[in-house]
Amino acid sequence: MSEFHKIASLMELAGTGQKAALIDGVPALLIRTEDATYHAIEDNCTHATKPLAGGEITGTEIECPFHGAKFDIKTGEALCLPASAPIGIFEVEVRDDDIYARKKPVAEPDEKLPVTELPVVEEKSISTAANTESAEGTDDAGNSGNESGEPSLLDALKEVIDPELMVNIVDLGLIYEVSNDDGHVKVDMTLTSPACPVGPQLVQQAKMSLEKLSTVTDAEINLVMSPPWSPERMTDDARDQLGIF
Repeated sequence: MSEFHKIASLMELAGTGQKAALIDGVPALLIRTEDATYHAIEDNCTHATKPLAGGEITGTEIECPFHGAKFDIKTGEALCLPASAPIGIFEVEVRDDDIYARKKPVAEPDEKLPVTELPVVEEKSISTAANTESAEGTDDAGNSGNESGEPSLLDALKEVIDPELMVNIVDLGLIYEVSNDDGHVKVDMTLTSPACPVGPQLVQQAKMSLEKLSTVTDAEINLVMSPPWSPERMTDDARDQLGIF
């Protein structure tokens, strides 16, 4: 388990009771509740990959300021729709006048299939968004769920939404290649432009969405710019959402 790192002073939360921070490289939100206790959560609503910063806090609940999903800031549990997946939480310690935090694993579901019982996942490359769309529903790696009903690799990546275009990164054609080697997933993805301001956010969220799957041990996201992205890589669904005919 990682070590505790100082992320703020008590004075920094004396006003709004919230402060954005990075904990072990993960965007996080530090929260001071009315009873003067401190909590840290991943600053990422699991419904549509939107930040939770600025959300209303009632007791130990935080409400997403975009879509109204609510989460327990102590356990990370999703409390109401439209969110169903939990958010990550961190361990927090107060030492003198400073606040320290470190990663804390989210509790696993009570029932989980042993790895040995999961179907074999074959390695597959996906070169374009068009190929991705046509391959859905097959038994190849990245294109179908397992027998437990868990989302496929591509379905997990579809949870990542470009906040500027409000379209998922698969339908946008940002995913060039996905491979799965016994749970070690590698993804080559691009951006709509090299100067895209949300690039680091999309890369981090893609990694997080894959590593939430029980079949994934770790995920490596490689950002590539060749070949450059073009609108032709978008799926018909993306074109419909953006009004491109």
